[in-house]
Amino acid sequence: MQFRLPRGTQDILPEDQPHWRHVISTAQEMARRFAYGRIDTPVFEQAALFERGVGEGTDIVEKETYTFSDRSNEMMTLRAEGTAPVCRAYLEHGMSSLPQPVRMHYFCPIFRYERPQAGRFRQHNQFGVEAIGDADPSVDAEVIDLGWRFTEALGLKGLSLVINSIGDPECRPKYLETLKAAYQPHLDKVCPDCRMRFERNPLRMLDCKRTDFACQEYIASAPQMSDHLCEGCADHFSKLQGYLTALEIPFRVDSRLVRGLDYYTRTVFEIQPPEEGAQSTVLGGGRYDGLIEQLGGKPTPGVGFGSGIERLVLNVKRQEAALADNADNVVDAVVVSLGEEAAPVAAKLASQLRNGGLKAVLTQPGRSLRGQMRHATAMGARFTLVIGDTEVAAGTAQLKNMDTGDQQEVTLVDVAAVIAKG
Repeated sequence: MQFRLPRGTQDILPEDQPHWRHVISTAQEMARRFAYGRIDTPVFEQAALFERGVGEGTDIVEKETYTFSDRSNEMMTLRAEGTAPVCRAYLEHGMSSLPQPVRMHYFCPIFRYERPQAGRFRQHNQFGVEAIGDADPSVDAEVIDLGWRFTEALGLKGLSLVINSIGDPECRPKYLETLKAAYQPHLDKVCPDCRMRFERNPLRMLDCKRTDFACQEYIASAPQMSDHLCEGCADHFSKLQGYLTALEIPFRVDSRLVRGLDYYTRTVFEIQPPEEGAQSTVLGGGRYDGLIEQLGGKPTPGVGFGSGIERLVLNVKRQEAALADNADNVVDAVVVSLGEEAAPVAAKLASQLRNGGLKAVLTQPGRSLRGQMRHATAMGARFTLVIGDTEVAAGTAQLKNMDTGDQQEVTLVDVAAVIAKG
């Protein structure tokens, strides 16, 4: 039997790691600049956390979670999204006593059983940020600013920021009545999922991606939430746009943008690359002022975003963006030994180089000089160090610059300094 990857997962091979490190290190630096501390939550949580937070009527909870009963017969779910666990931690650890908003970021795997496609996996990794405890639109703008500067720092070009307001519990119910009235005569023409959403979560009809039914036609002609916002939501959305303009972040308003999670209120946003398609978004989020209350806490505002690292890597590769650090692919020195006495000396030298911060590889003792030099060439080494019996006696090594072909004899104590100078 030959084992293979589970469908919807991937191996991140060594040659892919520079792209991953570029994305992750850029995210870490941006979180540092904005003073968002790191939080790590468990890979699984009580199933009810996602049912209450994400919403029982969402595709995520109904179709996509990895839920299981543990040995205590308690239902658990592998992390299906990043925000609800962070809000649970905010409540459990009494973070409401800290200066608000509490700013946090995280890197975590996300598990959803869905149809794999380009940039979407059943296990994917996410960079996310949350700002909990302040309802002011300036915090929405700060979170969007962080996301926008992050994608800029990655070297991605042609991105667009799309924003919308989906109202709050005061104005949204009346809008949903209007939306349902518009859809009611046409339910036999929309997809089965939208017919179910009509009863359980009508706003999600506007998020339908199917083209084999008339869903897109009715989305285009549906009443717009922007025409039904209450005074508070309209003022919040107007101020957000003012902040984004002051920050010189270009944006457009799309009244069809709703996002796919039940907990969103008021602001929702996405950052999209030039490529079109349902799975093109590289970063998305919004405000979730009612989520912590749904989880058992007192009313507490929050706003954040999530960004799939796989999709970011895909876009970095597609646009051939310059990597911040390509050190993973560079071997500073390959140490070659000739003879039994030289082998342990070479091993010690390689260890000393590594301890000094250099990337060093020891070739297999006993192979021919020609074979070991071929190995060094194949690895793309900057230098080779050859140690034979003569060098052991003299305490030296033959140092060869693999780019220029220049060769010199250096003492073992000076090798690291000579290589570091390049």
